[in-house]
Amino acid sequence: MTITRRRRIRTTILSVVVIALALICASPLYVVIVNTFKSSGEMMSNPFGLPSKFSLENYRHAFESLPIFRALANTVIVTVAGVALQVIIGALAAYGMVQKRSRFTAGIGAFLLLSFVLPGQTLLIPQYKMEAGLGLVDTLTGLVVLYLAGSTFCYFLVVQYMMKLPQELFEAARIDGAGPLRIFWQIVLPLIRPILITVIVFQTMGTWNDFMTPNIYISSPEKQTIVLQVFTAMGQFTTNWPLFMTITTIALIPVFIFFILCQKWIVAGLVAGSVKE
Repeated sequence: MTITRRRRIRTTILSVVVIALALICASPLYVVIVNTFKSSGEMMSNPFGLPSKFSLENYRHAFESLPIFRALANTVIVTVAGVALQVIIGALAAYGMVQKRSRFTAGIGAFLLLSFVLPGQTLLIPQYKMEAGLGLVDTLTGLVVLYLAGSTFCYFLVVQYMMKLPQELFEAARIDGAGPLRIFWQIVLPLIRPILITVIVFQTMGTWNDFMTPNIYISSPEKQTIVLQVFTAMGQFTTNWPLFMTITTIALIPVFIFFILCQKWIVAGLVAGSVKE
């Protein structure tokens, strides 16, 4: 058997295994989506099959019975503001660390590393007291402030990428009279765009799908995020599983579309960060 034929057989086997695993992982999503077009009776009798007649009644009922659009708007506001500030703060911190390398900055980097060691649950009480003292409990602004903790994650991803940038570019810009902020906005940001897009995608998905933080700090129905609306639907539509699955699908659609549209940039950012000299 030739080497080429062996490679083809190995590639075929791997493809079959990967496709099978992908289908297994996607089966719960298939069950959720297909049952949004069924009635409760049809779901109980045939939960895995296609509906006898596709109906959008569950979607109509969901938008009429719950403030879906308001919850989506709240989620968009919190996600966009939170992720934008995370990326800006993380990128600026990484830029400062790279440009001013010293024992002091190395100590700060080691201190920031502790944020990955401490469990988030241990900080719930002090965080809540801080938010209450500032009057930010039950506000969208309070959620954005809490999500700024994700700046540390952005920092650690960006700083490793930024360290591999050629320092000659910065030196040339300084000789031409460019200041630190001008160098950052006109030189650094374009060069680190791949890793920034990767960070934005991952942080957007994490913020959009976060349940614990809004559940703890948001109590007003008009300020709930879409994930909290799904939790509310769990209690409201306990006996109507197709309707509950419809609410879940509505919450997943925006972030699913966002991930599909940004998928090529995710791969490009990870590859660029791994092979950049």
